[in-house]
Amino acid sequence: MTQAAPAPQGRPVRLINYIAYGSNDFLGAGSMAVVSGWVLIFYTQFCGLSAGQAALIFAVARILDAVASPLIGYVSDNFGRTWLGRRFGRRRFFILAAIPLLPSFALMWLPGQAFLYYLVSYVLFELVYAMVIIPYETLAAEMSNDYRTKAKFAGFRIFLGQISAILAGFLPMWLIDYLGRDSADTFFYMGAIFALLFMLTAGFLYSFSWEREPVAGEPEKAVQAAGPVDALKALYSNLLSTMRIRAFRLHLGMYLGGYISQDVFNAAFTFFVIFALAGSTALASSLIGTMYVVQLVAVFIAINVALRASPSLAYRIAAVSFGTGVLLLIGCWAGGVRAGNWMLWAPILFAGLGRGALNYIPWATYNYMADVDEIVTGKRREGSFAGVMTFVRKATQAAAVAGVGYIMQLGGFQSKAQVQSDAAIHIIVLVLGIGTLVVLAGGILVSFRFRLDPRTHAVLMSEIERLRAGATEPADAKSRAIVEDLSGWRYEQLWGRNSVATR
Repeated sequence: MTQAAPAPQGRPVRLINYIAYGSNDFLGAGSMAVVSGWVLIFYTQFCGLSAGQAALIFAVARILDAVASPLIGYVSDNFGRTWLGRRFGRRRFFILAAIPLLPSFALMWLPGQAFLYYLVSYVLFELVYAMVIIPYETLAAEMSNDYRTKAKFAGFRIFLGQISAILAGFLPMWLIDYLGRDSADTFFYMGAIFALLFMLTAGFLYSFSWEREPVAGEPEKAVQAAGPVDALKALYSNLLSTMRIRAFRLHLGMYLGGYISQDVFNAAFTFFVIFALAGSTALASSLIGTMYVVQLVAVFIAINVALRASPSLAYRIAAVSFGTGVLLLIGCWAGGVRAGNWMLWAPILFAGLGRGALNYIPWATYNYMADVDEIVTGKRREGSFAGVMTFVRKATQAAAVAGVGYIMQLGGFQSKAQVQSDAAIHIIVLVLGIGTLVVLAGGILVSFRFRLDPRTHAVLMSEIERLRAGATEPADAKSRAIVEDLSGWRYEQLWGRNSVATR
């Protein structure tokens, strides 16, 4: 992974560039791991909010994000026309501007505040998060169009993201040991440490990344004057058009299957350990941290399988491993295994191996979505795809965490209670088991239809070059079949000869 690879502009991608790119997932994976694993516990057990109030916070944030995230992606696609975009980068400007705002993550975890405070602080961080992550998610495609180079970018991203997730798992346990079991300040100090890491890695990313120069033969988007209503309509028309790219729709199905299943698991797991297994927050932290360590190992395995075979095969193997871990965990509970028993580590091993690969594969395949879109539209729309991905990711995570909270509340869960009823415990177990496995199964089904791999990507890039040079027919029937399967369009409609390109 240390060899340089040529970027489209002729700039070599070196080890420092891979590390800088990957390190920014301390914000992506780290913040998501902290939020999905701990925010529901923090709100309900330390702040006195009901599960319903916590769910309302997530719902309000998603409504605002439905405008903010796509807007940031759309603006970054066009920001290169401005002086700031030319000076600081049409993507990278947003990353630079967000750095002084990242301490907002620590403010989320300040104990002893009212509901309105937690609502505003959560929404604020979510907007800052989008300001960094959406441009960030375009940079692998900006810095290279080579399949293996993009796969390495994704590998470094997930590898370093897993390190931040390990920290998210173990840090509460270490702080609990230092501050005491009942201290709500545990979470504030955790937030402050992560906020500092977010600022450092965002600055590192800005310093060692770049953006592609326009390529001859790619049509420029026309800049048209429009009123705010027309502009908003054009924005969402453009973003919805990403769903007309077949590979992207299938990619989203796999992505959601892998990530929502983990969100449900994460949201329920700490409650499962504390109330179903008669454990503690410290034990939950230890188990989660260990699972993330195993996930780190799984990333290396997934990279090799995805590069040598296919991402979809690696995805199915990973999903089966994660599902096995969930079933073993439920089996331990049903068999009377409780906190302190060594048998609890076996399901953690299986779950961690599966989750690590499920984290890597969707982001590895995402880096090629702009290539599939380019053969359809003749344009580069990395920002639009990043806006959709970030909105979908945050919306589904919030829905998963809020859904777990609502279901637990309906099942009789009581905030701040040290002991829960049998009915409430059974609901926690059902959410952890059935909720995780059903979503995971959906991702497996979609993976059988996803056919983007090193071989088909090479054909795709070859056909893009032929179309850019003025060709109107594919190289052969096999090439036609591949690009039509990936794009979802007839060959004669590609390279801008379709309704998507006019948006």
